[in-house]
This record gives sequence, structure tokens and C-alpha cells, in this order.
Amino acid sequence: MIGFALNVTASLLQPLIGLYTDKKPTPYLLPVGVVFSMVGVAGLAYAHSFAILLLFVILIGIGSAVLHPESSRVAHLASGSRKGLAQSIFQLGGNTGQAIAPVLTAFVFVQYGQRSIIWFTLFAALAVIVQLRVAKWYKNDLKLRAQTTSARMVVKKEQKLDKRIVALSMTVLIVMLFSKFVYIASMNGYYSFFLIERFGISIKQSQFYLFVLLFAGMAGTFFGGPLADRFGKRNIIWFSILGTAPFSMLLPYVNPTLAIVLLSCIGLILMSGFSVIIVYAQQLLPGRVGMVAGLFFGLAFGLGGIGSAILGVIADATSVTFVIKLCAYLPLLGLLAVLLPSDRKLAGEG
Repeated sequence: MIGFALNVTASLLQPLIGLYTDKKPTPYLLPVGVVFSMVGVAGLAYAHSFAILLLFVILIGIGSAVLHPESSRVAHLASGSRKGLAQSIFQLGGNTGQAIAPVLTAFVFVQYGQRSIIWFTLFAALAVIVQLRVAKWYKNDLKLRAQTTSARMVVKKEQKLDKRIVALSMTVLIVMLFSKFVYIASMNGYYSFFLIERFGISIKQSQFYLFVLLFAGMAGTFFGGPLADRFGKRNIIWFSILGTAPFSMLLPYVNPTLAIVLLSCIGLILMSGFSVIIVYAQQLLPGRVGMVAGLFFGLAFGLGGIGSAILGVIADATSVTFVIKLCAYLPLLGLLAVLLPSDRKLAGEG
């Protein structure tokens, strides 16, 4: 329920906020989003009932929904010709937070309890100060652009792809997100239980394995954008999903030592494509930078939350081991990338 409340809140709101800010860019939504998250984190430290806990989790979800569309637009504006690199750098912060979360769980929250969460509001407060500076730059940039062209963030292309190709491509990208984030949800939610059940390791030890996966994912996120700028977005999208399959299908059957190697490969490859998918989709729908970012970040959160809930039902009906083995085949959906237009066609060059 906690994962569902957080992810679905962010999922539903982000596309709507992105659609609104495409029409009316709002720089100071950036610090406002972080304030929502800061209040939510502070509330988690002192929540005295499960219902109150869910309320503050929803506030964190709202903060994420408010922040992401405009943040992605700022990354787009600051990128120049290196769209992939800029999107990767932007997402690196979130992935870093996800990567260290298992470590914090093991060594802070389990060790010192619920009240220890309050210390993390200091990071949120620092983020508010940073976002105020970014919002000021963003506001000035909007004024300069309004003087030279218009207040729109992206100039529409003269040559557009056929609407049917755009619709098919967006569907394929959403299926890619489904495979990626439901697989990540299975690992985040159930792989530690799988390790504990199969090998008898401790909770702290199991969190280390998640850290390896997510830390490698952080590196994959950073390198995916530059690689896409060099080798093509479609090629990296294809590789990031389908290239994970051999490692994910082998993972449930190996010992803990080899699992560390496979988890490193899975995280590095699987997460290399998320920033690339967003940039690719923004090219499919020029002039809709915020809406695309909101849609895809929202889907990432939503699919993760819904996937966690459904996988929990399956795990209760079967076993955690069955869930891990079942989800290992999700990366095979990367085969659908063959249906995406090439980078040249996406750029209107043929």
C-alpha cells in the first residue's frame, strides 16, 4: 500500500502537470515540488498511524509529480545538442538516491528507527535552495527566448512523422517501460526475500544485493545518454531492454557470489535506456517536453507501484521464487524495439 500510494499519486499527476507547463512554463514549481517532498519526509518521521503514514507518502508523491516535468524541461533547455547526456545527468540524482536507499534502510532506519528519517529533511532543505537558483535561471531564460522567438520551449519540426508511426512508437516505448519498471519492482520488492528464503542470509546482507543492482543502474543511467548521442537512441533503447535478458534469466539459478556479478550487469544495462526513451519520445512529440516527461516519469512510478501490488498477490498465491523467475523474462519485450523508427527518420532525414 505504501508503494502503491507513492507511485500512483506521482503517476496520475505528472502528465497533467507536464501538459499544463507546456502551455505555461512555471519556473517556481521546481522548489514547490521539493517543499512537498520535504514536508512528506518530515511527516514520515512522526506518523503515529498507518493512515497518517500514507498521507505523508502521498505528499512525497505529489512533490515528485510537481518537480519532474519542469526539471526535465530545464535539462532539455540546458542541453544544447547533447539531449541524451543532459537527461542522463538530470536522472542521475534520483537514481543515486534509489541506489543508496537499501544501505540507508540497513544502517540508519533499521538501526535507529522511524525518527531517524527527520535528518533527511536537511537534504530536502538544501535542494529547495538549489531549486530556487535554478528557477531564477529558468525564468530569465524564458524571457530571453520570448524576445527572440516565442515562449514555447521547443520549436516544432517542419517535417512530422505520420501519426500512426508516432502512436505505434509511443506504444512500444510504453511497453518497454512496463518491462523495465515491473522488473525493477520485482527486484526491489521481492529479491531480498528470495535471497533470505533460499540462502538464509540476513536482512542487512540482502540489502547489499539491492544496492549493487541500483548502484549499477545509477552508472547505467549516466552512461546511457552519452552512448545514445554517439551510437543512436534506438540502438541504446534496444540494447538496454533486450540486452538484460540473458542475465535476468540466469539470475534465479546462481549462487550469491555470482548473483553480484549478474546484478551489476542487469543494473548497468537495464537503466541505460530510461533517459534515452524520454529523449526519443520528446522527439516523437516536439513541443511537448513537459507532457512527455510527466507521462514517462508518471508511467515509471505507476507501473512500479501497480507491479508491486500485483506481484505481491502472485507471490502470496505461489511463492517469491516463482515471481523472481517469472519476471526474469520481461526484458525479452525489448524485441519490440525493431518497430521503432530509426534515428534518421526520427530527425526527418529520411
